[in-house]
Amino acid sequence: MAAITTVILLVIGTPLAWCLANMKSRFKVVFEAIVALPLVLPPTVLGFYLLLAFSPQSLPGQLWQTATGSQLAFSFSAIVIGSVFYSLPFVVQPLQKAFEQLGEQYLEAAAMLGAGPLDRFFSIVFPLTKASFITAAALGFAHTVGEFGVVLMIGGNIPGETRVLSIALFDHVEAFNYSNAHVLSAGLLVSSLILLSSVYLLGGKFNRRSVAKKVLKS
Repeated sequence: MAAITTVILLVIGTPLAWCLANMKSRFKVVFEAIVALPLVLPPTVLGFYLLLAFSPQSLPGQLWQTATGSQLAFSFSAIVIGSVFYSLPFVVQPLQKAFEQLGEQYLEAAAMLGAGPLDRFFSIVFPLTKASFITAAALGFAHTVGEFGVVLMIGGNIPGETRVLSIALFDHVEAFNYSNAHVLSAGLLVSSLILLSSVYLLGGKFNRRSVAKKVLKS
């Protein structure tokens, strides 16, 4: 679930972050607040409204059931969609800050040389903000792995379908099965530490390379 969610977040979050970084409207703060809302909104609140939207009685739920022939609520697809909503700011915000700090001189020079929008993005923007993409992907993945409230609300606890690690850990604790709970907790703790350490290590290397290139160019 976390891997699929992270890919979707990068596909959706990259253009969204680019739009927010270059937006000049007075309503920019409103859009930024909407994207950042999951940071302060209780997961159960978001999960409750998503559950209503995913139910067969609602329009999104009806459209999904018509298109796929299966119910959206309490399905794997539902917890992926819910995780995308809940982890969106963890991907958008690092990318937005990186795009805002990039400046326009490189893009303007490339445009004058005839480079199209996609060419400018993949040849200039992406290489210069690669560290932020790594950070965004890692944060989105790690946050999705640890998600509990939204997943439980819209996915329940169905073995082999919607039971994720955080819910399995809760089940072990509730059943006083502390040995298995320790195994899951330690595994999540160690993997999270390794993931974040790798992000800081790679991010530092990319930042040093970027600084070195700027020094050499100057």
